[in-house]
Amino acid sequence: MIETRVPAFARLTPDDQQELLGHVRVLLEEKHFEGAAGLLMRDEIRLTIAAQAAMLLLHRETDYFPRLTSIIVYPTGYVANDARAEGGIWTEGDDHLLGHTQRDLRAMVLAWDEAKAGAADPDDGHNLVLHEFAHQLDFEDGSTDGTPVLDSGAEVRAWARVFEEELETLRRAADAGEPTLLDPYGAEDPAEFFAVATETFFERAAELRHQHPLLYDELRRFYRQDPAG
Repeated sequence: MIETRVPAFARLTPDDQQELLGHVRVLLEEKHFEGAAGLLMRDEIRLTIAAQAAMLLLHRETDYFPRLTSIIVYPTGYVANDARAEGGIWTEGDDHLLGHTQRDLRAMVLAWDEAKAGAADPDDGHNLVLHEFAHQLDFEDGSTDGTPVLDSGAEVRAWARVFEEELETLRRAADAGEPTLLDPYGAEDPAEFFAVATETFFERAAELRHQHPLLYDELRRFYRQDPAG
């Protein structure tokens, strides 16, 4: 089923396929998958989501997204009531979402139609599951700052330098209305930039390496994968 639902699986080497399947088994055992809004939870849903998430774990020591317990899946996009402070004034409103997770929530919410479509087209640069699970990697050090757990202070400094420059470049392009390889949504903040960059790294690797070589190299070192190569 993974081969048909997640075409990117076929691009992996046989060793990587076996490693990924092992990660999938752990995710299915450790995480609670729950259907919402009438969605019946099925093996197809669990496997499609877990296989995409496992792509982020290849070649790395992992605790399997330790801050995440439950994955709640809606049939399609959903509406969430959101309260926020704007200019010192609390406002409330409805947000139309395809997915969501946050550091202290211990849960992730995904729209199944979007998760399925993201798996089916591994080259369009958009993948909801990769995006939301990248946030979980960001959370592992206890903060939400677009910097996952790295091996050394030197790596943290190199990451910060490249990501700050690339985020600013994206913000300038977005403000000017210029077309960008990276989704302009990544200009929101460092956390969203890391999630968007992760989507692009796995789905439009050759273009990212050509247009943003320093960013590509940082992601290649972190994920220990070279999808453009």
